[in-house]
Amino acid sequence: MRLLVLSRNATLYSTSRLVLAARARGHEVTVADPLDFQIVISRGRPAMFLRDALLPPVDLVLPRIGASITNYGLAVVRQFDMMGIPVLNNAIAIARSRDKLRAMQLLTKKDIDVPKTVCARAPDGVDAALAFIGGTPAIVKLHQGTQGIGTMIADTPQAVTSLLETLWAMGQDIILQEYIAESKGKDYRAIVVGGRVVAAMRRQAKKGEFRSNLHRGGLGARVELPKRYRLAATAAAKVMGLEVAGVDMLEGRDGPKILEINSSPGLEGIERTSGADVAGAIIDHAEKFLARRRSKRQRRDAVVDAERRSTRVRHGSDATKRPRSRTGG
Repeated sequence: MRLLVLSRNATLYSTSRLVLAARARGHEVTVADPLDFQIVISRGRPAMFLRDALLPPVDLVLPRIGASITNYGLAVVRQFDMMGIPVLNNAIAIARSRDKLRAMQLLTKKDIDVPKTVCARAPDGVDAALAFIGGTPAIVKLHQGTQGIGTMIADTPQAVTSLLETLWAMGQDIILQEYIAESKGKDYRAIVVGGRVVAAMRRQAKKGEFRSNLHRGGLGARVELPKRYRLAATAAAKVMGLEVAGVDMLEGRDGPKILEINSSPGLEGIERTSGADVAGAIIDHAEKFLARRRSKRQRRDAVVDAERRSTRVRHGSDATKRPRSRTGG
């Protein structure tokens, strides 16, 4: 398999682990920055330049698209789709997971529980929004963000109003979310690959911090994920359409509440905490994913060829049956 990993930095832990896991299985791997691609738009001939040369042959693309380059990164991923190159996490799935409000809408449509959430755009609706989510403290989030960036807590109604007005003045779209007090700064992180949980950990925020992200000082502990949480994580990834996903869940009184879904989950914390070979699981799934795509393509091509042969035979038979024209003399 000729694997292309889209990553801004080949030395990042997650990227280098994927490269090592793929090469250990005998695959050819290239790492390329999404911003180094030039998208070629041409009728019937979509193509891509990598720097100043046409993209070499690729069997499968594994995107690691950072939030800072979401728009162009998604355009690059869409181009691979148009070129018929399989992508492990397509552009639609990545875009769904990046838009927090859209993700919540899709999850609740499938009856998957999330914290109570309100999207507001005018100060007049703030009091009603706060009443719906249970008052303060409340969580304020930007529509797009990752690793806890763009997630804030407001302890009073006045603080909520002030924060929202500041963000609105900056042209930011935000969502207001219920604070799950019973979680006490803890959450579950599950890595879902190909519809199954391959690793999980429980994270605890450091003292004075409500976000449990490990790079913000949170502590991770290996855990056997309860069945309800495994089912919630796999269901959430399926709704997003993600082949690879990091799913964050809070412990609510009534069970798991999906907090966030990440299409490019970091591997360092989860691998070191859980002891699982997450990179290897992703590459194993990539092999199966590519094999299925090739099998479907072969079946489709076989059907098309059979139809063409049938058409040729039918037309040939019609020609032999066609009566000869008579000429008088």
